[in-house]
Amino acid sequence: MASLSIYKGILNRTVPRAFYRLLWSAGRSEEEFLNAWGDFFAVLCERGYSENLAGCITGTALYDENAYSLSAAAGKAEFPQPLMDAVERDLQIILDISSITPEQLLADCGFEQDLSSLRLPRWKTGEPVSALRGELKDNIPQMTEYYRANGCGMYARYRAFIWRDKKIQPVAYPDKTSLADLKGYELQRGLATDNTLSFLQGLPANNCLLYGDRGTGKSSTVKALLNAYYTKGLRMIEMPKESLMDFPLLVDQIAAVPMKFIIFIDDLSFSKQNDTYAALKAVLEGGLAARPENTLIYATSNRRHLVRETFSDREGDDIHRGDTMQESLSLADRFGLSISFTLPDRERYLEIIRLLAGQRQLEEYINELEKGAERWATARGGRSPRCARQYIDDAEARIRRGQKIL
Repeated sequence: MASLSIYKGILNRTVPRAFYRLLWSAGRSEEEFLNAWGDFFAVLCERGYSENLAGCITGTALYDENAYSLSAAAGKAEFPQPLMDAVERDLQIILDISSITPEQLLADCGFEQDLSSLRLPRWKTGEPVSALRGELKDNIPQMTEYYRANGCGMYARYRAFIWRDKKIQPVAYPDKTSLADLKGYELQRGLATDNTLSFLQGLPANNCLLYGDRGTGKSSTVKALLNAYYTKGLRMIEMPKESLMDFPLLVDQIAAVPMKFIIFIDDLSFSKQNDTYAALKAVLEGGLAARPENTLIYATSNRRHLVRETFSDREGDDIHRGDTMQESLSLADRFGLSISFTLPDRERYLEIIRLLAGQRQLEEYINELEKGAERWATARGGRSPRCARQYIDDAEARIRRGQKIL
């Protein structure tokens, strides 16, 4: 393992690092060996691989970011022969290591008899990942295709990310909302879906502003698009609006990555023009640090014009007051696609209730649900898809517990 070159990065992963330490300790002291054995088995169990060591170790190769995986992910068809010789050697080492059984390791450690009474926990080797089963020379083209289709590094392992502390950090448990979970607003979601598919297909696509009333599914639509199309190479990075001045730093990190990225800015609005406002304007207009071709911006807002406008703004002492007002109102126009989400009327609201009830197999309670949904909306100050979902959640829980629907 110490001689790995192209895939040396797997030694930074928890399980391979612990296994490396265990193998190294086999030729040292009994105490060090026992400590390493316990630590390795613990992390193997934490990752859920106690019955599949080979799957765990070889899986790290799928996500490793190195000279080969980066080139393959970028679509490169030919590689230098010395690089490919090193890749083949490294992958063979990874396969050999992942097939080591507890019995083999104990037999080679030098103090097997002294440890026989301890009943050390044992793992099973299992099977390597599918791309590395069979003849290695046949597997390498499969690895190339995997990287080309899925990317490498954290972008192959995760679909959702957040910009924090000037770094792109993965989200281990992203929102699972699907397009099927969202009821109503088919036209609005169709516009966003078509734009996203054009982007993924390499066709012209626009930055998108989803604006309108609270609780109408703007943010949920964006998250659902990610869950629908991440298998086609879509990734999403949520960027807080107060971090918009970091946009050049962000795009520098993803410009060369062979995936498609949506930069998601949730609840976007400004109380006045400031540095953050100017940064977003520069991004949308295409400054020196313009967004790369593999990136779109999707933003949600409760305001159509994004910048809060007051009567005092209209009556201020600005000599060119009209120009200033137009500047404040024009930011939204720089999104090529603007999609409006408005609160539903009573019939549309009840239609959402019926659709949700059907999805959860509650049709037999529909009359009670419709009456209860109206009372629920009245108590909460208005109808919205969010209100409908919250009511159905409450009603379903009560029905499953055998209680009366509110």
